[in-house]
Amino acid sequence: MRTFLIFIALAATLTLGGCDKWPTGSASLSAASTARAEAPVPVRPAGVPGTLAPMLARVTPAVVNISVQGTMSVTQNPFFQDPLFRRFFDVPQNGATHERFRAVGSGVIYDARQGYVVTNNHLVEHAEKVLVTLKDRRELNATVVATDPQTDVAILKIPAQNLTGVPFGTSRNLQVGDYVVAIGNAFGVGQTATFGIISALGRTGLGIEGYEDFIQTDASINPGNSGGALVDTSGRLIGINTAILSQSGGNVGVGFAIPIDMVKAIANQLIANGKVSRGELGVAIQDLTPSLARAMGVNATEGAVVSQVMNGSAAADAGIRQGDIIAALDGRSVVDSAKLRNEIGAMAPGTNVRLTILRNGQQLSLNARLKAQSTSNQSAMNDAGQHSSSHMGLLGLTVAPVPQQDNGQPQAAGAYVIDVRPGSAADDAGVRQGDIIVGAAHQPVRSPADLARLVHQNQSNRPLLLRVRRGDASFFVAVA
Repeated sequence: MRTFLIFIALAATLTLGGCDKWPTGSASLSAASTARAEAPVPVRPAGVPGTLAPMLARVTPAVVNISVQGTMSVTQNPFFQDPLFRRFFDVPQNGATHERFRAVGSGVIYDARQGYVVTNNHLVEHAEKVLVTLKDRRELNATVVATDPQTDVAILKIPAQNLTGVPFGTSRNLQVGDYVVAIGNAFGVGQTATFGIISALGRTGLGIEGYEDFIQTDASINPGNSGGALVDTSGRLIGINTAILSQSGGNVGVGFAIPIDMVKAIANQLIANGKVSRGELGVAIQDLTPSLARAMGVNATEGAVVSQVMNGSAAADAGIRQGDIIAALDGRSVVDSAKLRNEIGAMAPGTNVRLTILRNGQQLSLNARLKAQSTSNQSAMNDAGQHSSSHMGLLGLTVAPVPQQDNGQPQAAGAYVIDVRPGSAADDAGVRQGDIIVGAAHQPVRSPADLARLVHQNQSNRPLLLRVRRGDASFFVAVA
C-alpha cells in the first residue's frame, strides 16, 4: 500500500461504533480487583510531572475547533484523486469538477486581545464559511485575514471577548527526545490531547510546503488536528500541527508541525501587512556534501555552497563569491542549504544579516542587507539547489564548443556536453547532455581544450570540482 504525506484536515462526517459491555457479576469484579492489586506500578519517565492536567487546564482554552464549508475543484488537489481522501472528504464519484465540501480542523488563539487565530492554510484556502468553536462552547463566525501557502500558515479573526491565549516557546532550542503534547480536534470528535516526544528536527524535502523545517513527533496526530497546538510540558507553544505520514490516514507515530519561530515570523507579517514579504540574499546554493568538501579541500561537514551569485543582489553587494561556503548566519550554524533558505525566507526585506564564510581555507565575516525576493532569482536558486553535474573524456564526457545562440549572439565560453557515458564518473555525478562546464579545479573553462587540460592536470587524490551551467542556474559538482 502506498504511503501518503497527508494534510490533516478531516471531513466532518464520522460513524462511531459502540463498545463492548463491561463484565458483570461478583466473580468478574473480584478478578478485576485482584488484577489491579497485582499490576506493577508504572515508572514515570524522568522529567515528566505526575500529571499534565494543570498544564492542559491552562492551555486547552487557547486551542479552538474549526469547521469549514466551501467549494473547490477536485483537480486542484491531487490528494482527491486517491480513494482514501475521496472517502475522507466525501467527494462524489460522478466526475464533477467542482464539489461542495465540509472539513474540520483546529486552530490556536494567537492574539487574545485582538481575536487572531492561527491555523493551516490548507484547511481554509477554499473556505466560504469558517466557524470557530471555543473551549467554552461559544461558536463564532471567523474571517480569513491572510494566508501564506508556502508555509501553510493562515490567520483568522474572531469577534470575541475574554479569550485565552497561550504562551509562546521557541523552537530554536528544541532537542530530539523532548516531551511534547499535541492538542486538536482529532477525527472531529472534539478536543483531544496526546503525549509523545520530538522524534526529529529540521525535516525538509517532504514536498508538503515551499518552506519546510518541520518538527517531527510521535505524539498521536490525526486528521482533524490540522492547525492545532504542539506544546512542551510547561504549556508553551512550540509548533502548529500540519501533516502526518500514513498509509491508512490515521496516526502511525510520524506527524509534523511547523516550528513556532517560523509561525511567528509569518503570522506577524500576515497580521501587519496582509501578506508575506520575504527577504532574498540572491544566491543559488547547494548542500556541502562530503565529495564537494573533499574537492574543495575543506574540513567542514556542514554548510551551503554558493554556486551562483545574482547580479545586483544583496550577496553581490556584500562581496559573496561563487564557491564560498556559508557556514553561519547571525552566529547560528548553517547545516545545509534548506536551513539557510528557510531562515532567510522568514526575514523581511531590509534585514541586515551577518554571514560567516569559508573561502580558500580562510574564515570571513560579511554583512548583507536583504532585498525583496525576485521570482526569477528564486527560480534559479531552486533549480541550482536541486541538481548535480560532472566531467570529460576520462570522466565519460564528450564535449564541444558551446553552440551559437538562436538569436545570433556569439558563442558563450565553456565546454558544451554532447554526451554522457552511462555509468561513468560524470554520469554518477549528475552531468547531463546540454550542460555547459564553465569551471574546473577553481579555474575558468572557456573551451573544451581548457577542460581537457585541467582534467589531465588534476593529479590530486581529491575529486575534480566542476562548475556547471544548466539553463539559468549555475552549480558545483564533484567528479571522483
